[in-house]
Amino acid sequence: MNKAVVIGGSVAGLLAARVLSDYAESVVIIDRDDLHVTGGRPGVPQGTQLHALLPGGFLQFERLFPGFREQAVAEGAIEAPPEARRNYLDGRLKVVVPDDADSLAGSRPLLEGLIRQQVLRLPNVKTVRARATGLVFDGAVTTGVRCDVGGASGVERGDLVVDAMGRSSRLSEWLEQAGWERPLTRRMTVHLNYATALFRRRETHPDLTVVLALHSPRVSSDVAGAAFFAIEDGRWMAMMAGYGDNRPGHTAEDFVRRLREQFPPEFGEVAGSEMLGDVRTYRHADSRRREFHALTRFPAGLVSVGDAVASFNPVYGQGMTAAALHAACLSTYLRSNPDPALPARRFFALQKVVVDAAWSLSTSADLALPHVDGPYPRGYRLSSWVSRQIIDATVTDVGIARRFNEVVSMREHPGTLATPGVILGALRANLRAR
Repeated sequence: MNKAVVIGGSVAGLLAARVLSDYAESVVIIDRDDLHVTGGRPGVPQGTQLHALLPGGFLQFERLFPGFREQAVAEGAIEAPPEARRNYLDGRLKVVVPDDADSLAGSRPLLEGLIRQQVLRLPNVKTVRARATGLVFDGAVTTGVRCDVGGASGVERGDLVVDAMGRSSRLSEWLEQAGWERPLTRRMTVHLNYATALFRRRETHPDLTVVLALHSPRVSSDVAGAAFFAIEDGRWMAMMAGYGDNRPGHTAEDFVRRLREQFPPEFGEVAGSEMLGDVRTYRHADSRRREFHALTRFPAGLVSVGDAVASFNPVYGQGMTAAALHAACLSTYLRSNPDPALPARRFFALQKVVVDAAWSLSTSADLALPHVDGPYPRGYRLSSWVSRQIIDATVTDVGIARRFNEVVSMREHPGTLATPGVILGALRANLRAR
């Protein structure tokens, strides 16, 4: 194609631009922020919170940016091989999976900044600092984006427009205003509250770089879980989460006390270090997905990626990895040489597989929370019982833990857990444990 236009310089938008650079003469990214400024972006209010790059996303990053690991480590990211990661469930140390995939630990600004740096150095990618205000259509084909550039109206023309505007995407309204169907938006209310704090890290090369501790709904606690990562510049980044009216860790004293009293000893060691700055809090009201794949009428030359399509409970760390998998779907779609005069239905069908998988993982876990009241899918009571058996078995059984990790790291589909062999293996493991 001649030109592609990406609305939004988010991680999803940057990854889409990287894919489009292989298929378009030029790619334009429209964003209100100056994408050439280093550090965190004002348009990412959750940027100060702890973020995870799951092994499934790490794999896609390496495909899009060969040598990403080496460059990230050179910038300060910390390698997190299986032996440097530790997981707890209800205070019980989970078995280590020896051949699990590697990952990286680093702050959101570092990882996003490295992606931005890689994308913006591509010769056919440029940025426009503007506010997107609508779409331009020629019949049934999207031909451009309306922009407000410092108070002046303009149009950025393109053969393909990518919506990467995030959770607050206005694409649904723009479609409806232009006479197209508005996609159905599904929501799962979770009322998650989480807080993140930075601590000074004394060890240059710590034995543990990623530690997670989850409290299942069976455990009476106002803290759903906590985690800490080793990140760049000799720091620990620690996070604590609660649901509903529970807002743990909103002050430095409360944050440190809970890390020491309610979690394994490793958390107390981090809490004993010097806190750097203030505790940063964030609230996530709901998970949501927009069902573009189900629309019977949709304009050609238009797709949507990242949180603009589906955003999940951030506790599960799926966001950046889902964005990378959406980019992989876009690459597969464009490689098939699609007809530009037809809607991108094959892309949305590919993307639906990714969204369904991530959505089923996060919402099935959310439905187990006492304050979440549905909607419950058909067969939920049986499926939730099976899920509990598998999750409990990951504490003691290497084989079950390996299969489970492949799914939660977004390298395998959740359907691979729903087999008689896995379920029976989980039941046997739990009987042995008892």
